[in-house]
Amino acid sequence: MPKIDRLVLRCSDPQSQRQFYCDVLGMSLSANGSVGYGGDQASIQFTQAENQYTPQNNDTYWKIALAVENIDLAYHQLVQRGIQISKPKQFQNVGYLAHFTDPEGFTIELIEHWFEGHRPDKSYDEEILGGGVCFNLLTLRTAEVEKIKAFCRRFGMTPLSVQPVESHGFTLYFFAFTSDVPPGTDLQAIENREWLYQRQYTVLEFQHVHDARTVALPHADSAGYGGAVFTGCVEEFEAKDLLIRCSV
Repeated sequence: MPKIDRLVLRCSDPQSQRQFYCDVLGMSLSANGSVGYGGDQASIQFTQAENQYTPQNNDTYWKIALAVENIDLAYHQLVQRGIQISKPKQFQNVGYLAHFTDPEGFTIELIEHWFEGHRPDKSYDEEILGGGVCFNLLTLRTAEVEKIKAFCRRFGMTPLSVQPVESHGFTLYFFAFTSDVPPGTDLQAIENREWLYQRQYTVLEFQHVHDARTVALPHADSAGYGGAVFTGCVEEFEAKDLLIRCSV
């Protein structure tokens, strides 16, 4: 099975970034220098850039999302570690969310497995971020959603959910290398969403910005999104407008 193997982020201090993701978010450092939670999830590779990262609303790269079993527990854990994080909030019928940034300004989203009020009443492991955590979503922006759909079909990615957010002028599309089948046959079904956030692998999320003509890629040596690597594909391919490299 192919895999979303690695996210590359360019930053001014890769070592400090790795330490933050390990010490604060509970990831582990691998032999190749990337950090992650292991399993079928993507890892994150930090590489050197000359400048500081400054996110823009029209960047191709938006965020990562860490799915947790108990977002309120995760919120308190991060506050105790000195992290400035928004209070968890149910965002429409999309998800129960909170946001913060890492030391270099990259956005990190927490998303609970369940909508607000749906969490099972049980004990959660307080030694783990949120009682259980997964690198669930790698989120990019696009102005050309049909091109994105074609790209994902070409490499056998499974569509898992479509989430229109008309009030904010975008629609979210989710794809993964998986044989899992969403519970609802209609990809816009609300029931697919909590199921999606419980997957234990990294899902590719696209925010289709309805009014955007283009989205911007960073300059080659600038801080920011350095691309993503998919492995195990049947052919080598490079989506230059997304900085995605696929290889056998």
